[in-house]
Amino acid sequence: MQIVTGEFEFDDNPARVDRDRLWRFLSQEAYWGRWRTRPVIEQQLDSAWRVVGVYQRATGIMVGFARAVSDGAGFAYLADVYIDKDFRGQGLGVALVDVMIEQGPGAAFRWTLHTSDAHGLYQRFGFTQPDRTYLERPGRHQPTS
Repeated sequence: MQIVTGEFEFDDNPARVDRDRLWRFLSQEAYWGRWRTRPVIEQQLDSAWRVVGVYQRATGIMVGFARAVSDGAGFAYLADVYIDKDFRGQGLGVALVDVMIEQGPGAAFRWTLHTSDAHGLYQRFGFTQPDRTYLERPGRHQPTS
């Protein structure tokens, strides 16, 4: 699925993802998973249920990304959502989450995510604090700052 909005294009073709650019962002700028090695990132990409990239139409450069893990039937986990800092403030983050969640095959799914920021963005799409039925076993990876 390709969606064009102004000077940007949203595409869920996994072959189009700029893995080097993604690796640079996740290993140097993302606070949430710097414990991951390049092979781990590659494995996560290869096993993702869906990925969506944001591409600048004039250059083809990937300026944003989101990944989802899912059972393909009713549940999905949203991960690695980002927009390059030079392109923030243009509504691309909202559009990216919209394309991933509302305009894709998982529009009716139960979605989860972990984040320590951008709560307002995710609340627009119905994300709330978990209820009393939600339990979680934290990972054993030590996050780096």
